[in-house]
Amino acid sequence: MRVLVTGGAGFIGAHVIDALRGRGHEPVVLDALLPAAHPTRPALPDAEFLHGDVRDPDTVRRALRGVDAVCHQAAMVGLGKDFADAADYVSCNDLGTAVLLAGMAEAGVRRLVQAGSMVVYGEGRYACPRHGTVRPGPRAAADLEAGRFEPRCPHCGAGLVPGLVSEDAPVDPRNVYATTKLAQEHLAASWARATGGSAVSLRYHNVYGPGMPRDTPYAGVASFFRSALARGEAPRVFEDGGQRRDFVHVRDVAAANVAALAALPDPGRGEDGQHTARNIGSGDPHTVGEMAAALARAHGGPEPVVTGEFRLGDVRHITADSSRARRDLDWRPAVGFAEGMTEFATAELRAPAGIP
Repeated sequence: MRVLVTGGAGFIGAHVIDALRGRGHEPVVLDALLPAAHPTRPALPDAEFLHGDVRDPDTVRRALRGVDAVCHQAAMVGLGKDFADAADYVSCNDLGTAVLLAGMAEAGVRRLVQAGSMVVYGEGRYACPRHGTVRPGPRAAADLEAGRFEPRCPHCGAGLVPGLVSEDAPVDPRNVYATTKLAQEHLAASWARATGGSAVSLRYHNVYGPGMPRDTPYAGVASFFRSALARGEAPRVFEDGGQRRDFVHVRDVAAANVAALAALPDPGRGEDGQHTARNIGSGDPHTVGEMAAALARAHGGPEPVVTGEFRLGDVRHITADSSRARRDLDWRPAVGFAEGMTEFATAELRAPAGIP
């Protein structure tokens, strides 16, 4: 298939290009090369390249010529700095997705694999010994300042046991980025119903690996730690380091995109259109502190420093149940935690992204 990859010059997009080529597909890259993601021109993927913005309808029309499917990776990612970023997030993520989907509807392209995110869930799954499965509200600043990081049962105040989150869990986006990622899913669902198309949103968990951008508030925590070690500094771990995450290697995420593309049902018409969401995680949760320590050991750098600092809007625990992706997409993560962190500890990073 000829597959358009939006954001194909970015961290995950470049790996998606490699994975597509490895399975015999013909990738086409559309990327605006915005300074927020690319302060200098990156090495472009080995694929047909179109320099343009997914928010521009004419650019999208050109990019979709002769295309059979789309892997939509273009997005502004991370929590950013503060709410001043809100307009940029909505423009890049939601307006960009709307323009792309309108172009796909016009061009008759009916297959979509979209980069989603686990941030749509808010806090993860928790169980109270007395009340069963519960959904704690956002953590209070006063609790965080006092070092009380674990969410409590909203009914009795008891300690909670974190568990895995499945795709049917209620969504609860708690920052602007999360809100825009959920809106992208709703747009894809509306497009599928209107056009008879087939779409899947892959809810990525904490992606890491070679080619991550360094030294930017728009990258993940793995990039922060890796950048600190490259400077000879100790990684600074927020809270008490006990936050549970599912760190998934970027090559596994790229492979999930190709598997999802192959698993999409043949597009129909009208009510036959469908959109699904699938978690993409390693299935091997670790704490942020464990990840920092593993990176420091593999790099040979200073041990992490637990600072007790926090960011409002961060969640305490969020880990995936990716069993449906394994079943429905015939996909399995191949890179284990120890192997991946050893590689990432010395892998080349991208130049730091600019701040819009």
